[in-house]
Amino acid sequence: MKTQISVPQLRQSFAIKYVAMFGSADIGPSHPLYHDAFNVARYLAYHDKIVVNGGGPGVMAAATEGARSAGGETLAVTFNPPEEMTQFTERFEGNHVDKEIRTANYIERMFGLINHADAFIVFQGGTGTLSEWATAWLLAHLYYGHHKPLILYGGFWHKVMDVINENFFIGEIEQKVYKIAENEEEMIAALEYFEKELEMRSQYADNADHQKLDHTGILEQHLESGRK
Repeated sequence: MKTQISVPQLRQSFAIKYVAMFGSADIGPSHPLYHDAFNVARYLAYHDKIVVNGGGPGVMAAATEGARSAGGETLAVTFNPPEEMTQFTERFEGNHVDKEIRTANYIERMFGLINHADAFIVFQGGTGTLSEWATAWLLAHLYYGHHKPLILYGGFWHKVMDVINENFFIGEIEQKVYKIAENEEEMIAALEYFEKELEMRSQYADNADHQKLDHTGILEQHLESGRK
């Protein structure tokens, strides 16, 4: 039987309510990255965001714990891997979310995570994190104007993006859909920036208006003036 896999949809609203957090499953509570993810999720929950993750350990568990510590809501998108998928980290019983969406395979899980988020915060991780980040970045490019922004958390991202920009054909649009945040303070600033951008875009109804917004520099002027 064939499985129907749907590509994640474009952004449906001009508000950031659901935030997906991607990152390593291979770290424990004593790791600095775990603390960073916990604190970020706690901030999100304090500000009425719903935290989305893959239901596993590591950064995913830290995201849930951080949100729960602030009385926030959590959502996990999961799947049970087949026996042959020996290197996939299974559902972590210690990750107690408010709602769980179970999918049929890894691709549907990844697409589900992207589909149920309005924005993404990407921490250090492995190949799974790379696949989630690259797919979310691609879709932000393809749906630009109706895209979901990304925050790349950690100073290491500067080196990563330098290598990518030097060796791949990355255009101006791809550069506009993400910001790098080295710490929680910069993450907050990036999130506020993207929320102001979406507020500005909400005033422009169709694709032609979105293109005018970008090409005339109105958007950048508005956002820069808001930061002064």
